[in-house]
Amino acid sequence: MDWSPLVLSFEAAAVATLLTAVVGIGLGALLASWRFPGRELLDVLFTAPMVLPPTVLGYYVLVVIGRGTWISTTYERLVGSPIVFTRAGVILAAAIGSLPLVIRSARTALEGVDALYLDAARTLGAGALRRFFIIQLPLASQGILAGLMLGFARALGDFGVTLMLAGNIPGETRTAPLAIYDAIQANREDQAARMALILTAFALVILYTVGRLTRKTAI
Repeated sequence: MDWSPLVLSFEAAAVATLLTAVVGIGLGALLASWRFPGRELLDVLFTAPMVLPPTVLGYYVLVVIGRGTWISTTYERLVGSPIVFTRAGVILAAAIGSLPLVIRSARTALEGVDALYLDAARTLGAGALRRFFIIQLPLASQGILAGLMLGFARALGDFGVTLMLAGNIPGETRTAPLAIYDAIQANREDQAARMALILTAFALVILYTVGRLTRKTAI
């Protein structure tokens, strides 16, 4: 059995989770802590990838970062390789799928912090950044961690956007979900079953852990 698709899936999901942690927590904090015109519209745009068909989402991403666009041209000039149909495309697809989960979880967790703590810190002279990093972020950490874990699971299982952005190149961009699809198409059902069981077991572990984290947060 070829384990490289499974390894690539975990590697891409890990890198994507690191990227979405920075971007997602930042955007979640923006939506949770500041009131500005268009705030809810921005929230809808960030949430849209959760409900759009993967092929539609992949199409929009290709329009923005496909070959010939200024983003693609700049990236190729800096890195020396394109985004699409490479491992960078796999990571980007995984990040796009998981980012809405991280943003929403971060926003919910940060909004759940008791305002009394923040008001007390403000009266003691703590600035906005200090209140965020010293009080709000630590108190919301369990909810944010749960969102990151769900984001990792979502990135691990991405199929449609990965296929649109990175293709299905053996040894290069073929992830575990794509390998399962190929195995079924080729009547290699034993191989598909083994890989599916591994992904299922990992997803169940994540869901169990997230459940414990959210219960602790509720308590």
